Amino acid sequence: MGKPPTVKDNDIFLLPVSDYQIMLALTALAAAVRMYRIWQPTSVVFDEVHFGGFATKYIKGKFFMDVHPPLAKMLIALVGWLAGFNGNFDFKEIGKDYLEPGVPYVAMRMLPAVMGTLVAPMMFLTLKAVGCSTATATLGAGLITFENGLLTQARLILLDSPLVCFTAATAMSWTSFINVHEQGPSQAFSPTWWFWLISTGLALGATVSVKWVGLFTIAWVGVLTVLQLWFLLGDTKNVTPRLWFKHLFARAFCLIFIPIGFYMAMFAIHFLCLVNPGDGDGFMSSEFQSTLNNKAMAAVPADVAFGSHVSIRHWNTQGGYLHSHAHMYPTGSKQQQITLYPHKDSNNVWVVENQTSPDGAGIGGFDDVVPPIMIEDGANIRLYHVATDRRLHSHDVRPPVTEADWQNEVSAYGHKGFAGDANDIFRVEIVPHLSDGAFAKKRLRTIQTKFRLIHMMTGCALFSHKVKLPEWGFEQQEVTCAKSGTLPNSVWYVEQNEHPQLKGPDVEKVTYAKPGFIGKFWELQKVMWRTNAGLVESHAWDSRPEIWPFLKRGINFWGKEHRQIYLLGNPLIWWSSTAAIVIYVIFKAITILRWQRGYTDYQNENVRRFDFEVGTAILGWAFHYFPFFLMKRQLFLHHYFPALFFAIVAVCQIFDFVTHRIKSFGLSGKPAFGWIAAMIFLALSIVVFGLFQPLAYGNPWTKTRCKQVKLFSGWDWDCNNFFDTYAQYASSVSSASVSGAAQPTVPKPVEDPKQEKINQEKRIEEIKAKGAPPPNDDTTGAPQGRPIDQALAGKIIKREEHVEYRDQDGNLLNEEQVKELEGKVEFKTRYETKTRLLDQDGNELPEDYKIEEGDILEVVEPAPRGVNEETKKGAEDVRDQRARAQVEKESGEKYTQ
Repeated sequence: MGKPPTVKDNDIFLLPVSDYQIMLALTALAAAVRMYRIWQPTSVVFDEVHFGGFATKYIKGKFFMDVHPPLAKMLIALVGWLAGFNGNFDFKEIGKDYLEPGVPYVAMRMLPAVMGTLVAPMMFLTLKAVGCSTATATLGAGLITFENGLLTQARLILLDSPLVCFTAATAMSWTSFINVHEQGPSQAFSPTWWFWLISTGLALGATVSVKWVGLFTIAWVGVLTVLQLWFLLGDTKNVTPRLWFKHLFARAFCLIFIPIGFYMAMFAIHFLCLVNPGDGDGFMSSEFQSTLNNKAMAAVPADVAFGSHVSIRHWNTQGGYLHSHAHMYPTGSKQQQITLYPHKDSNNVWVVENQTSPDGAGIGGFDDVVPPIMIEDGANIRLYHVATDRRLHSHDVRPPVTEADWQNEVSAYGHKGFAGDANDIFRVEIVPHLSDGAFAKKRLRTIQTKFRLIHMMTGCALFSHKVKLPEWGFEQQEVTCAKSGTLPNSVWYVEQNEHPQLKGPDVEKVTYAKPGFIGKFWELQKVMWRTNAGLVESHAWDSRPEIWPFLKRGINFWGKEHRQIYLLGNPLIWWSSTAAIVIYVIFKAITILRWQRGYTDYQNENVRRFDFEVGTAILGWAFHYFPFFLMKRQLFLHHYFPALFFAIVAVCQIFDFVTHRIKSFGLSGKPAFGWIAAMIFLALSIVVFGLFQPLAYGNPWTKTRCKQVKLFSGWDWDCNNFFDTYAQYASSVSSASVSGAAQPTVPKPVEDPKQEKINQEKRIEEIKAKGAPPPNDDTTGAPQGRPIDQALAGKIIKREEHVEYRDQDGNLLNEEQVKELEGKVEFKTRYETKTRLLDQDGNELPEDYKIEEGDILEVVEPAPRGVNEETKKGAEDVRDQRARAQVEKESGEKYTQ
């Protein structure tokens, strides 16, 4: 990448009025595309489960832990709160209805939609700032507008639209700063120069405050800044050493300190909003938790004595407290389980015993020892579990999960009145460099002393790590005894401490020191990093970076009522951007080889400008793409969107060089050709956009249209989910209307009681023969608001629903496969519920069957699996009861046999 030459001023504040008019028109078009039917679907979609749920927690002030910084989540919560959302909707599952609880989900979706809209004008201005023609800038904004993947993300309560928006703002600000910088030394430190440099810093801060992907954007700007400073250092004619340091400090302040300050300010607001305990405080240390309302720990005795009732916490993993419960290991010794449990609980309480009870008085004998005997470094102790009357125990048996030779099982063993055995004895080994204060290094002190527990019989240390037990262990953290475990994972400390002899105002007490903002901020960053790195389990819709540029797989977001939302990019735009990257790589390789052979290509201004401008965009793409290859965590197609933005910039820049700048192509003097080419490219993109738009909007689609555009098996949505014709969607809507229509009831004629009884029995047999309807909101089982005679005159049309289970590739699983996978994998709602229509005899009706007048539409619940004869008999009894209930409804008389 050669030194950029001085170029004309492309100040985006000085564009022709016509350019601003075109930009505003493009912005309106982008808004229309993103706002179109933004209310559909009317239920929770994909990760709205998470980010809508976070809005609930912000409004309730409940602390939560997420791997992403808070800016975009706080903005979504703010919009929801301003729209009247009270936080009483939990967003817990995909497909959960928004309408009945009155969630202002449209307003919350508007924030990503508006930010997604703003990407289009920022693309326009970025291309103008780099010197592209208006036709090229129009093309760039149009490609952003009609990119299906960006559209899908921008219509839902998700973070990627704000992320791309702030990334685009960074690119626009930095490109504008480069434009001012290239005007020469005279423009340095001018108001415009400072404006764009500060804007770049703020945009960087906002980008990294949405997702840590913003760190890649910072790296991109950082490399280009170093390149600028390197060229300035070589300009001995215009830049003195003092002036160079001024450039250095200005960039350091704007591009380092401003983003850091902005990022930390977002967390300060985050902490101000989340002041109450929540489901995320278990990830944090007790010191952190003490800053939340009602979580502050009361002062407890500082010294730990024999007979103290204590809770013991693991120091390293924040996994929780040493815990036991009345459940046994299914393997090994089959003794009582020992785990780490992250919440305070009575099963966390242990009594610290000496090797022998005082005077044989049992576990309670320590309470009467005066003065109490303090526990010093090297003391041999036993830990008695109060809730189950068993002692902490270890032996030469492999643990049930970590079956390593150097790990022993830890269990709870014994019973009330049992004196215990030698395998219950542990030695206290204080870790001086982790303990606070001189006394804490010599004897056991609450909170202050960090210690190990060494098993006397085997020499192993009480140990825990992030391995979770299976369902039989309630997925709590495994505790073992390790002979060669790492120091951090074998360190413990006492948190709660009670002893009858250590009470009163004269007893020294301690509690957690509440951390300040910096302490909380830094701890949360470390927890976010560990949690993010721990997201290594496979996901049904994850994908790896090597397939992203080729758009080989998307993400299924939502499916219901024969409609589907599936995240997929616009193939023409996607593959064109990938082609642009390949073109630049080939160009760079050829120019380097020619330079090595002595050719003077870089003396040509177009070669230099092409290398610098397109190279800058490709560098942005590379910084936002290649780091994902180093990550072992779950990755998805939407992680490619910031890189895609830079790739689209590269497409447009190459287009501009071909149509407007390189004279040898013969097109630079024909601006009309550039407009025609841009409009053709954009028109083709719109056509492709239209082919795939049902997957973005959740619009009606047909099986035939779906199969026509499904080019790859990796595009794993199911075309069979859609109707055969568009008319069936209208029929589906009208059927729902018919089923809900209210009709006047027919008055019951008065008859002789004996004759009424005979009529009742006849009617029961008649109804059973026709198929008794299932009960609905009317407790009698008769269709609400429909006359019985009229109801029986028509066919009873039943809509039978069942759930389909599919694997990560979309393949249908049978009942045996599902049963085999139960307990091994997590089933998540991905595909819609399958529906078919049945007549009163159980025959399947065609999907385009139209409900006729007199027909009754009923929903049949999914049939239980493995129905046996008793179940069938029970179903017959239910049919009898429903038939009787319907007759009672008709007659107004109680049926008696």
